[in-house]
Amino acid sequence: MSRSNVNLLNLPDEILLLILKKLNNIDVLYSFIDVNNDHLNSLAQEKIFSDTINLVSIDNVSAIDQQKLDRFCKVILPKIDENVKCFTLEPLSMECILLAA
Repeated sequence: MSRSNVNLLNLPDEILLLILKKLNNIDVLYSFIDVNNDHLNSLAQEKIFSDTINLVSIDNVSAIDQQKLDRFCKVILPKIDENVKCFTLEPLSMECILLAA
């Protein structure tokens, strides 16, 4: 019996977008922007992932950690800034976001 391996990158963009839409947009941006794959990088920069940015923690315990926030401000935000229409921020992350703009 032969087994066929399917690579995530072999899927059509429409299927990849459906999969990525199930994830938190911050996770998509953080995981796929500025990685060594141009295809995933460009998909992650679609407006559906970058028009509304919510950096407020859900459980009020696990706010976005400083390393992730720094990468978001220095690497990710400059690549998506034209797409962002709405930011929801915690007071602690506001300074970093405003300085990146």
